[in-house]
Amino acid sequence: MGVTRLKRKDRVNKAVANNRVAAIKRLQQKPIIKNVDVEAIKAEFAAKAEKA
Repeated sequence: MGVTRLKRKDRVNKAVANNRVAAIKRLQQKPIIKNVDVEAIKAEFAAKAEKA
């Protein structure tokens, strides 16, 4: 007996696998690091702490 390929199911399985890989790659992307003034942020927190 020969083996028949379920072509539609094969396409669906490949599409699901590719979508899963694409989703994982999307989640692993690092955001762009912008220039952040750390001292200004620290001063802002200090100002909030003094008010509270």
